[in-house]
Amino acid sequence: MKSRNTIRRRQRETGIALLISIFVLLLISVVAIALIVSSGTESALAGNYRSSTGVYYAALAGLEEGRGRLLDRDPNSFKNTVPAGFLPAPGTQWDIGYVRYVLNPGPTEVATDILTTYPDNEYATEFTAAPLDIQTTASIWNRDPLNGLNVPGPLYKWVRINAVSEKSLNVDVDSVGGANSTTPLYYDGVHFSNSSSAGPQVLEITSFATLPNGSQKLVQYLVTASPLALPPFLAALTLAGSSGNGVAFSPPDSNPSYSVKGNDQDCNGSPVGGSAFAAVGVFTNSDVTSVKTGGNGGAGIQPPSMWQYYTGLGAWPDVEDIGSSFPAALQTPSRLNALAQTIIQSADAIVPAGNAATQTSFMDSLNMSPSTMRTVVSNGDLDLTHWGNTGYGLLLVTGNFTMDPDNGWRGVILVIGEGTIDNKDKRGNREIDGAVFVAKTNSSGVALPDPDLGSATVIFSNDMGGTGIRYSSCWIQKAQPIDSYKVLSFHEIPQP
Repeated sequence: MKSRNTIRRRQRETGIALLISIFVLLLISVVAIALIVSSGTESALAGNYRSSTGVYYAALAGLEEGRGRLLDRDPNSFKNTVPAGFLPAPGTQWDIGYVRYVLNPGPTEVATDILTTYPDNEYATEFTAAPLDIQTTASIWNRDPLNGLNVPGPLYKWVRINAVSEKSLNVDVDSVGGANSTTPLYYDGVHFSNSSSAGPQVLEITSFATLPNGSQKLVQYLVTASPLALPPFLAALTLAGSSGNGVAFSPPDSNPSYSVKGNDQDCNGSPVGGSAFAAVGVFTNSDVTSVKTGGNGGAGIQPPSMWQYYTGLGAWPDVEDIGSSFPAALQTPSRLNALAQTIIQSADAIVPAGNAATQTSFMDSLNMSPSTMRTVVSNGDLDLTHWGNTGYGLLLVTGNFTMDPDNGWRGVILVIGEGTIDNKDKRGNREIDGAVFVAKTNSSGVALPDPDLGSATVIFSNDMGGTGIRYSSCWIQKAQPIDSYKVLSFHEIPQP
């Protein structure tokens, strides 16, 4: 009986192992399918992320190329690689509708087809009118030597550079009637402005990139020129000296046409209302007396009948102690020499050593003009005897500067190093519009120890001609070398 029950129980359990096996196999299959689906999803997400990241950095590379090539000292700058006229002349406004493209076709693409194949639809959303002036140039990846590499460059297709207005940005800058002004925008260091006197102009850089899989990205910078940090110009002529080393100044004593004026003028020579600076600025009160009446080897502004030709902030002769207002950090030899080195690195041209004929010929070759401002450095003496011309921009002289009355300048003259100015010729009637700064930081090429400066010296012939120095904030601003193009904003533009 017991044996029969055992047999029956075994008969009832027959096939349970098969069911369990099928259930386990089903469970494993479900888990395997889930893993496969999960792996596929992760692969798809990774692929999408890779594409998104790749196209983003490709577009960003276009922005950085455009920003970098705006800077003159960049070896691949537009100035160095594109014919004149591609960019506005230095100090000239970018007008609305003035559009420049950098094109980056692929190996099988033609540059002239890029804007047709990949149209810039974004421009029409910002500006109601079509561009007035379009020019294009090749990207650095389509120029020697990069175009000869076997490694492909970033896959952006074009970069656009243009001016902006409050209407194009849809930002009410002047708080007058909404964002409707089409005047180009400028940046005062904090805010946008419609006034060109506020600071450097605001530019827009837009970059479009696309990958072979169809991923696209459109990104945009707003940038503005960031000038090199120069000393503040608190006087038409600044003679930097320390309490133990007074400055020496001897202007012409028999030329009533020669004057030093701190009354601000615009670039056309018209007065800027309510704006005045010192005619001559010094760093110590004792140097105020030396400049007026003589001392430290200088004759001063003599005779007193010449005092009326030195006007600015105060009673004439307007010689002001600006030491407390001038940055203390720039009143030492080491810091001023460091500033000079920074300017040297940003220079457009280095004047060769040599005699006056060599140096004046080189200055002529620079073709300076109101629309072609230069940063020019003479790393040593500069002799412009008989030059008979006017320069435009910033001039740095680290040795002695021989400046005759037939030499003119529009902008800034820095004589930092040996800190001396004199003349050889006496004839001429040109003038300097902007500001002149003289500081003795070296002696025979060897840096003076901190903290005291040496004696800045400006000694002219008593009967020298010329018309002197006129303070002009306009020319000073135009002469500021650009250190970089600062990014004010960055954003991605959604693609339809």
